[in-house]
Amino acid sequence: MPLKDIAKNFVTARRSAAALTDYPGTIPSVLDKSYFIQDQAIALWDKPVIGWKIGRLAPERQAEHGTERLAGPIFQPMFKPYHGEPVHVPVFEHGFAAVEAEYVFRIGKDAPVAKTDYTEAEALDLIDAMFAGIEMAGSPLPTINKLGPTVVASDFGNNFGLILGPQLMAFDETSTIGDLDENAVKAFRATTEIDGHVVGQGGLFTMPGGPLKAIGWLAGHLARRQKPLRKGQLISSGATTGIHDILIGQAATVRFDSPNLSPTELKLQTYRLESDGPELA
Repeated sequence: MPLKDIAKNFVTARRSAAALTDYPGTIPSVLDKSYFIQDQAIALWDKPVIGWKIGRLAPERQAEHGTERLAGPIFQPMFKPYHGEPVHVPVFEHGFAAVEAEYVFRIGKDAPVAKTDYTEAEALDLIDAMFAGIEMAGSPLPTINKLGPTVVASDFGNNFGLILGPQLMAFDETSTIGDLDENAVKAFRATTEIDGHVVGQGGLFTMPGGPLKAIGWLAGHLARRQKPLRKGQLISSGATTGIHDILIGQAATVRFDSPNLSPTELKLQTYRLESDGPELA
């Protein structure tokens, strides 16, 4: 099956809020094919991309694919600012859905179009703020994570939305990489609960190599795809307490503890995705 048809099949399933029983084609053998499918699907989905998520490959798959990370788009219709009340988010019935506690970075300037390699200092220069957030992972394919990174990357990186909480940190010309070094990130901690039960704990310190390496990787990756980072885009930088499956009707709370700030809680409630829902309009 042509890769373009796989993209079309994923988009059709998402628009119809229909679960897929199997991968809709031949599973890509390499990530380059996955990103081709993703790019085709982005064009078919035809919604504004307001940011990108960064995911991590399982350690045993990293050598095979030559990378620790993967990327996927975050679309405007599924972006939800947090205003203190539980956010209602849709999930695919019989598909995949998960909650991920995230630290979200805002891009403060357009990245150079052709720059594909970044130092940590150069990555820091791209960002102007860090926020508390929740990534909603979601796909019509229930086995998406079990089938491996090429499958995840091919279906929008398994992203289905972003909840943006309050700002935790600002960056300007006086900021240094020490503001996000190995010691500094230890002060940023997160806990995830589903239906009142703690399912994961962690924080900014759990990200392999730290957030600046992840942002630098993403900037270079997107430049190679002719999609350079743009001012105002939001970067969901990686799951910090784990990837926690969630079902229709369940509730989740993510608590963020940060230096010099009161604890922050973000809450959500899930419901069944419908084909005529506003997120798919």
